[in-house]
Amino acid sequence: MMKPALKKFNITLKKPLPVDDFIEKILYEPEIGYYSSKNPFGKNGDFITSPTVSNLFSEIVGIWLVSVWEKMGKPKIFNFVELGPGDGSLTKVIINTLKKFPELNKAIKIYLYEKSVFLKRLQKQNINNKNIKWIKNFKSIKKGPVIFFGNEFFDAIPIKQFSNVNNELSEKCYSVKNKTDVIEKFIRGKKKDVAQIKTFETLKKLKFIEFPKKGFLELNPIIKKINKLSGGILLIDYGYLNGNNLNTIQAVMDNKKISTEKMLKNLGKTDITSLVNFNLLKEYFLKNNLKVKKIVTQRFFLERMGIIERAQILEKKKTNAEKIYMRETLSRLLDEKQMGSLFKVIFGYKNKKNNFFGFE
Repeated sequence: MMKPALKKFNITLKKPLPVDDFIEKILYEPEIGYYSSKNPFGKNGDFITSPTVSNLFSEIVGIWLVSVWEKMGKPKIFNFVELGPGDGSLTKVIINTLKKFPELNKAIKIYLYEKSVFLKRLQKQNINNKNIKWIKNFKSIKKGPVIFFGNEFFDAIPIKQFSNVNNELSEKCYSVKNKTDVIEKFIRGKKKDVAQIKTFETLKKLKFIEFPKKGFLELNPIIKKINKLSGGILLIDYGYLNGNNLNTIQAVMDNKKISTEKMLKNLGKTDITSLVNFNLLKEYFLKNNLKVKKIVTQRFFLERMGIIERAQILEKKKTNAEKIYMRETLSRLLDEKQMGSLFKVIFGYKNKKNNFFGFE
């Protein structure tokens, strides 16, 4: 199947834009931005996420949700918000999984938080459930604990980049001439940004700093809601624990990583993400009065939640071809050289209980 032709992304910037503002423009510019003009998921897209690799991933997240509801005392109102739901695959499976738990199924209210109008239409086509609500903010969630979940959500929020020379921070920016010539330069960092960066122990002594200012701004209302109602936020993403002075921004096109040079020549046609600094994320949660479970790998989390045992049960009813396919997709989720180790899992929460499954 041929991909639909994309509208040409033409942009001229008279003054340099910080990396995060530049990338956000490329990804979300109405009609021509990457997430505003195409379906990036699956074989005909540019990348494949865990929910589209295997329904088992989404089912396990659903089972984890059941366990959290039970740990929190089976509240009669229980809110679940998926952040950046992609094509809707995960929520679709969770809806079916929760049907096996009538008490929770009656208590739960499911919300989808999506910025892209294009993807929202795709999600509504795939889910087609009147009980699901799409939201632009979290104001309508007023009662009951709330669990936020994001799979490859945080990595898609553009980051800032700084060079640190003798404790002086210079911010990396891009400008565009003649609609195609992208020029990189560093300018003196803004005082507020520099001051905020210097409050984080995780970023001290680094010569090259990646800072998720937009990501933290996105998290602020989420954390406020958790602190008010109780609950937590579970994020699964590819990332690292210790900073290593590297530029982690990467672009994907046709399910293949491409160079920064090629990315800059294909504005609006590539997915652009960065690796998540999980220890920085943990520090941010702690600064905002959330408790944080031990950061674990995706493999650790899924295995602790019983994904292998669940696969073995399902295999009994599968044909040989289906068994082979299930094992291949399971391997992709768990293999150390694929998603198993590169993807990390973090849970920040506010609750009297601490013994949540999947982390010990």
